[in-house]
Amino acid sequence: MEPPAGTGLKLLLWILSHISISQAASPSSQKCDEALVTPLAHNAFTSSSVFTSGYAPGYAKLNKRGGAGGWSPLDSDHYQWLQVDLGSRKQVTAIATQGRYSSSDWTTRYRLLYSDTGRNWKPYHQDGNIWAFAGNSNTESVVRHDLQNPIVARYLRIIPLDWSEEGRIGLRFEIYGCPYWADVINFDGQGVISYRFKMKKMKILKDVIALKFKTSESEGVILHGEGQQGDYITLELRRGRLLLQINLGSNQYGSILGHTSVTSGSLLDDHHWHSVVIERYRRNVNFTLDQHTQHFRTNGEFDHLDLDYELTFGGMPYSGKPVSGGRRNFKGCMESINYNGENITDLARRKKLDTSSFRNLTFSCVDTHTFPVFFNGTSFLQLPGRRDHNMVSVGFQFRTWNPSGLLLFSSLADGMLELALNDGKVTAHINVTQQKNMRVDIASGSGLNDGEWHDVRFLTKENFAMLTIDGDEASAVRTTSPVQITTGSTYHFGGYFLRTRASPIQRSFQGCMQLIQVDDQLADLNAVEQGRMGAFENVSLDMCAIIDRCMPNHCEHGGRCNQTWDGFTCTCDGTGYTGATCHTSVYEQSCEAYKHLGRSSDSYWIDPDGSGPLVPFKVICNMTEDKVWTTVGNNLPAQTAVTGSSRERRTVLQLNYSASMEQVTAITNSAEHCEQHVAYACRMSRLLNTPDGTPYTWWVGRGNEKHFYWGGSVPGIQKCACGIDRNCTDSKYYCNCDADQKQWRDDSGLLVYKDHLPVSQVAVGDTNRPGSEAKLTVGPLRCYGDRSYWNAASFNTPSSYLHFSTFQGETSADISFYFKTSAPYGVFLENLGNTDFIRLELKSPTVVSFSFDVGNGPVELNVHSPTPLNDDQWHRVSAERNTKEAILQLDQNYKEVRPAPTQGHTRLELYSQLYVGAAGGQRGFLGCIRSLKMNGVTLDLEERAKVTPGVKPGCSGHCTSFGMYCRNGGKCVEKYNGYSCDCSTTAYDGPFCSKDVGGFFEAGTLVKYNLVPEVIAAASSLDEKSIIHNLPVETNLTSEDLTFSFSTSTSPSLLVYVSSKTQDYMAVVLRHNGTLQLRYNLGGLREPFSIDIDQRNLANGQPHTVNISRVERDIEVQLDHYPPVSYTLPEASDTQFTLVKSLFLGKVFETGYIDPVIIEKYNTPGFVGCLSRVQFNSIAPLKAALRSRGSVPVSHQGKLVESNCGASPLTIPPMSAATDPWHLDAGADFPFNEERVIPDGVNRNSAIIGGIIAVVIFTILCTLVFLIRYMFRHKGTYHTNEAKGGESSESADAAIIGTEPNFTETIDESKKEWFI
Repeated sequence: MEPPAGTGLKLLLWILSHISISQAASPSSQKCDEALVTPLAHNAFTSSSVFTSGYAPGYAKLNKRGGAGGWSPLDSDHYQWLQVDLGSRKQVTAIATQGRYSSSDWTTRYRLLYSDTGRNWKPYHQDGNIWAFAGNSNTESVVRHDLQNPIVARYLRIIPLDWSEEGRIGLRFEIYGCPYWADVINFDGQGVISYRFKMKKMKILKDVIALKFKTSESEGVILHGEGQQGDYITLELRRGRLLLQINLGSNQYGSILGHTSVTSGSLLDDHHWHSVVIERYRRNVNFTLDQHTQHFRTNGEFDHLDLDYELTFGGMPYSGKPVSGGRRNFKGCMESINYNGENITDLARRKKLDTSSFRNLTFSCVDTHTFPVFFNGTSFLQLPGRRDHNMVSVGFQFRTWNPSGLLLFSSLADGMLELALNDGKVTAHINVTQQKNMRVDIASGSGLNDGEWHDVRFLTKENFAMLTIDGDEASAVRTTSPVQITTGSTYHFGGYFLRTRASPIQRSFQGCMQLIQVDDQLADLNAVEQGRMGAFENVSLDMCAIIDRCMPNHCEHGGRCNQTWDGFTCTCDGTGYTGATCHTSVYEQSCEAYKHLGRSSDSYWIDPDGSGPLVPFKVICNMTEDKVWTTVGNNLPAQTAVTGSSRERRTVLQLNYSASMEQVTAITNSAEHCEQHVAYACRMSRLLNTPDGTPYTWWVGRGNEKHFYWGGSVPGIQKCACGIDRNCTDSKYYCNCDADQKQWRDDSGLLVYKDHLPVSQVAVGDTNRPGSEAKLTVGPLRCYGDRSYWNAASFNTPSSYLHFSTFQGETSADISFYFKTSAPYGVFLENLGNTDFIRLELKSPTVVSFSFDVGNGPVELNVHSPTPLNDDQWHRVSAERNTKEAILQLDQNYKEVRPAPTQGHTRLELYSQLYVGAAGGQRGFLGCIRSLKMNGVTLDLEERAKVTPGVKPGCSGHCTSFGMYCRNGGKCVEKYNGYSCDCSTTAYDGPFCSKDVGGFFEAGTLVKYNLVPEVIAAASSLDEKSIIHNLPVETNLTSEDLTFSFSTSTSPSLLVYVSSKTQDYMAVVLRHNGTLQLRYNLGGLREPFSIDIDQRNLANGQPHTVNISRVERDIEVQLDHYPPVSYTLPEASDTQFTLVKSLFLGKVFETGYIDPVIIEKYNTPGFVGCLSRVQFNSIAPLKAALRSRGSVPVSHQGKLVESNCGASPLTIPPMSAATDPWHLDAGADFPFNEERVIPDGVNRNSAIIGGIIAVVIFTILCTLVFLIRYMFRHKGTYHTNEAKGGESSESADAAIIGTEPNFTETIDESKKEWFI
């Protein structure tokens, strides 16, 4: 169960009450800002060298003028340092520097090292890097830096990196801090401290454990406690990382598993102090290591930690049993150990605890110094060895992140020896030039670039060479062939840059080495440092400056971190996110967003919170004309039978959804409306009982709350839909099922209170009586609308703005929004800190700017648009800043990327309010901003705009940006939260007016549309939104536009006929041979004017599109994809289509004049096949017939069934696959081959011959198939005709249509039969 409300507050208050625990070793009564250097004597200061006695380090005190006014070394180079001994360990909080008094000498940049012993130095770290402090630019001004992370040390060392160009290194300084004291215990790897509880068994609800440790070992148990019921807590080092394991309880059946394991830190075996704090309240845990805190909840359902007898520090308790897992005891030092208010170190000093397992308990830290050496890639360490000897014996330990590098190189008397790291393996290579075939190549180990210490031993004698890694003799690699070498006199470790005859393949190494042995002797690196032996360059002695750049992991959302010595990269494969740190989601936030990219109904991955913690998930998006529905399914089958349940023992049905409850909640929170259909079919099974009685059945929704209302009702009313509508089977009850009848009844309806959805459980309680049955159905969750996507505000004055709380985006920040404006400039948003800031701005009509400062100086990214952005259309801006890079993107097309500096500040620290629409009242933005998201959180602009002068909620004018998605003459209609496409004046349907509307005509079926104005006027007086409101008022036409698609396998037939009250008419017919003919009779001619549109048989079962346009005498006809052909009415012909009356499809049945040729040749039995996309001028008669509600002047005879079988493919698809990031089809797109189209009058003979042959073959096949179809005909059925592609086509145009990639999308997939 979740913790009760207020748990976080209780945890905070309880931790504050114990805060003295973590401050036992540090002062709290006064500010830690004392000057620590000024009181020191001269002998507390040392340095690498001194220019003259007046420049001694003792004169390097801030604002002092003694001696020469400060310290200067003999040489100004990168090997100089100034060191101070504070006398005892102090807490250091700040450092300040000055140049040397009255000179041209100062230090412009430096590093700070610290140590407890004057050995094993550690560089000061900040923002994940070895920090370089900015120094001085003159001799007198003081530059102070407060340490972001205060340190505790006795010795401090300043390393100048850069200095005055006019002079030399010069320095005066001060260290600020305060005294520090703590009890220290040295653990020898054998003894443990046992803290015995006052009671044998402890049930602990809350814990605070705090301690500091330092060690050179990578393994060791720091603390452990356990109970007989299986509870335990263990803190231990594993491979240099800190592992915390907690189990608050598991059960014996395995249904509750309480084991929880969390890892933090790395490289903790560096023999430097590390601070640990564990705070637990019930299942909530804060795990802090060196100021980095992880928050987590333990697994299982229990809150108490049940421990028996004791808690041990330094290892596992001695119980007489074998130590589990071979765990080692801790070896190193601990200080300030506190457990729930008890000072463990103080109790041990006063001998109040059991320390009998120690051989020699000491309260001071014993340092086991190893003198590490740090190589930076330009370094080398040269050590002497025995000359002219026939044996090589070297050994060392190294640690690195790089997979490759030079470890050791030595020039032999007659060849070379090289030890190198290659792809994480150590390789040994010996080449003796004076002996043929004298070559040794061996390799050992794997994955040795993991940052841990690894031991290398290499030995070569006369008869073998052997390479051993990490002391594993069993896996040591050795050669069996004789090896005859003569050693040289020097060994180069970590680099070799001399140009000699024998040179290594690799030249450098980045990492650390220690315990270097040459000729079985441990190298005296102190003597090397003092210049008494060997040589070195660019190395840092007595220091290992390794940094784990993947800890903490800056790769978000499960991205895998990979690092080298200098940096890290993130692998985002399979995460659903992209970018340098896997921060940005690759998916849209909702179905609404997909629709406005022109997407059609389908399954999509969505990510409602963008870069937030919710992972992407898959939903079904249904794009209807006016709404976008998001559907999330569940696993409960429809009509699930429920038996054997009672009030005392209810049957609980658990519903699992295709998304987690957090993901579903994100959908419902942003949706305008949600609903879920529930149905309870019953026979002698009561559902809710009376409104005052105890319900038999309830359901559980979001928040695990029980609800006692059913579908069709509302919260708080214990009724079903029939109870609300007062039409239940038995009026005494409020649910049909509550009547408890033996007949099957049903209670069903929609649950629409979205804060209660989705349904997660249904508990059924009345199916245990004889004869009682129930069947339960819970439909999917369906929601429409995305309030966050359309959440907008209009800024009407330059001084208007909205303000929000400070933006929290320290290491990773992303901002995205849409804007539209007619103004040339304006600030979108701004947030300020002391010096840090972040700003997004329209700098000019074509430039969007993203600027920020995280402490390294202002950075500005500009994206230029080739067209003006103040065009009053929506444009999308997205900006991101992380530790790796900054990105600014405009309209998904134009982008600028700026890498982050390799070293420097990385945290964006902001303090002011976030201003949207202006920058402190300056350069205000005029226009609209919507869908503003910052780090995955949508800012509620509308709500804030309601109470802000000069800003209005919402924004109009969506059609200016999205109207292009309304196809085929559909009109864009503005909505408060978007737009919709009005398809009423088109022959199409669907959300974008791109769905064909067509019908199947059987023999005798006809559609008649009345074009008489009186009928039109009468119909338009009704409140009916239909096609007719755009009909032409004139009845005499001088121009027509007719478009339709058809498919048929029978001829002759009539396709379209437009009659008149005179003898004028227009007709499109299929002749006996399947060719298409257009007939016009406008008067003035003895015979109707006929146009044979094509000589091919079009009654071939394939879809064909016809476009006919007439203006006065000029007629233009286009068939399918072929070029349009122009014709002209004879001069004797009239040009006015007089008194148009009706339009017929499929067959004509008219009381007035009808051309006898039409009646005799084409009207019987009528058109059999499919018609689609029929549009005559501004009316769509077939769509009107299929969608008619009785008020439109359209009628039909015979059976007319809606089908898109007559549709032909779109010439231009809505979005090409090449530019569609969600395109999943693997097939290639084959463009229409225009070379196959033969222009009219050019080489027609061969085309006609081929067509005749194709027609003959097609006729024979059609006859056979028709006979078969006739034998197996079934009255009242219809079948669609699906083309199978060019390979099976009987004509040239059929092949063209068959190769159209979008063709199959226009066919109704639910009908798989062939029409004949």
